[in-house]
Amino acid sequence: MIGIENLSKVFGETHALDNVSLQAAKGEMLVLVGPSGCGKTTCLRCIAGLERPTSGRIRVGERMITAIEEGVFLPPEKREIGMVFQSYAVWPHMTVFENVAYPLRCQGARGDALKARVMEALKLVQLEALAERYSSQISGGQQQRVALARSLVSAPKLLLFDEPLSNLDANLRLQMRIEIKELQRKLGFTAVYVTHDQTEAMAIADRIAIMEKGVLRQVGTPRDIYERPANAFVASFMGTTNLLEGMLAAKDTAGAVVTTASGLEVRVAVAVGAAAGDAVRVSIRPEALQICAAPGGVNAWPATLRLATYLGESILYRADMLGHGVELHARPSETYPAGSAVTLNADPADCILLRE
Repeated sequence: MIGIENLSKVFGETHALDNVSLQAAKGEMLVLVGPSGCGKTTCLRCIAGLERPTSGRIRVGERMITAIEEGVFLPPEKREIGMVFQSYAVWPHMTVFENVAYPLRCQGARGDALKARVMEALKLVQLEALAERYSSQISGGQQQRVALARSLVSAPKLLLFDEPLSNLDANLRLQMRIEIKELQRKLGFTAVYVTHDQTEAMAIADRIAIMEKGVLRQVGTPRDIYERPANAFVASFMGTTNLLEGMLAAKDTAGAVVTTASGLEVRVAVAVGAAAGDAVRVSIRPEALQICAAPGGVNAWPATLRLATYLGESILYRADMLGHGVELHARPSETYPAGSAVTLNADPADCILLRE
């Protein structure tokens, strides 16, 4: 549905986008995620036509909307793309109905046909009862729904979301991301969604594209990204992880053994692309570390619990493991006081070897 080829954007000496190539299939929710300044919003604005790339091509369906080297750059109003902004961008002097009707009026729609399409869009976002209210008289969550309905009413080929939930409170963000995902599945529209919230990205995406300093670092399903990060940046950014630096000491058919400077030995199940003697890192998620009953066995390490934080569904422990500070999650029933000497264990399959 959308293809981005070798897209670059330079501001002075800053490369906001550095040769980015990315695709999204029809009906897919592709989420761009990364820290502030990574280039995700610049990429979205280039797709929308609000920013002119320095080089590269963008195609929507069979239509080329940007090809800088060939002199092609369609203005935003000719791209047939809808966009939901972070600030909502709804007009306070207009009713909910008129806000949603605006794109259709710009296209020349009038009368009963316009009314029917507006009310259908408002029904999709459960706002038909508020059609005659002014946008200044409704809540932030309802204004976000107005912005969504306005983007959907003209049936765009592609819908763009620029951190649309960042101004909402935590509970409303959770509710709205579920509603957006359900609406996308119901209508089957293709979307590119920008957020800096890793949890939001995991919940809403069919695929995630992680960016850092204008460069794509990894693209994959939420499960792929979380369970098989391509590098230390991805592992650290997408959720919490324990990164252990060391050297690949030995490799065999069962995987490999990594040794850290403090003498900690970690067996990993997969060591593709690494050789004995390489400097590597091992990523172990907090939920993969377990407190075991007795010492001994593969990946069993003595540790001292330093801090316990009750989180309701789990207890977060911070521990010292042979000089390495680590975090782990345990069931609320597994209660240990700070200072307890324990043995921590991790399955080699849950210990991910990283080359960078």
